Amino acid sequence: MLVSGSGTNLAALIDAVGSDPGFGATITVVISDRLGIKAIDRAADAGLPVEVVPFRGGRKAFTKAICRAATAHQAEALVLAGFMRILGPEAIRAFPDRIINIHPSLLPSFPGASAVAEALGYGVTLTGVSVHFVDNNVDHGPIIAQRAVPVLPEDTKESLHARIQWEEHELYPQVIKAFANGRLRVDGRRVSWE
Repeated sequence: MLVSGSGTNLAALIDAVGSDPGFGATITVVISDRLGIKAIDRAADAGLPVEVVPFRGGRKAFTKAICRAATAHQAEALVLAGFMRILGPEAIRAFPDRIINIHPSLLPSFPGASAVAEALGYGVTLTGVSVHFVDNNVDHGPIIAQRAVPVLPEDTKESLHARIQWEEHELYPQVIKAFANGRLRVDGRRVSWE
């Protein structure tokens, strides 16, 4: 798993893997681009190996370092959970249709790092969460699953993000379990569940 922040989706996946014998996957390593984040503490508390790969030498060098760290732990896929770096095409080649990201909007609306604030600023009445395969563009790959979250008149960035995260913590483990059990098929931009 690749993380950059508090690790709430990491915690949801740790719980799902630990409580479901049929989950079909394990978390082989937690990789972060920075020290001193809550996600590293969560991983350590769960007894998971942690690798810190700082961003240096440009995106290509960073991406290769991430891929090396993942393959050193026999990772078969990359699961991004609040990872705030853009991986280069080297990762797509190393893990084709095996990099999954979660994003706090109903893509293709509001890609990028400020999705919740942008949804509020735009005045939408509905936003949500998207889980998608990663391709060479930001928040663009084939969408695996989405859940809608209403935007309430009194919402702040924090209150809306909290409700989106609640959906994320339920949806992401379901998607990763389906992926781990070979139930997802990619055909161009369409993903089917079997």
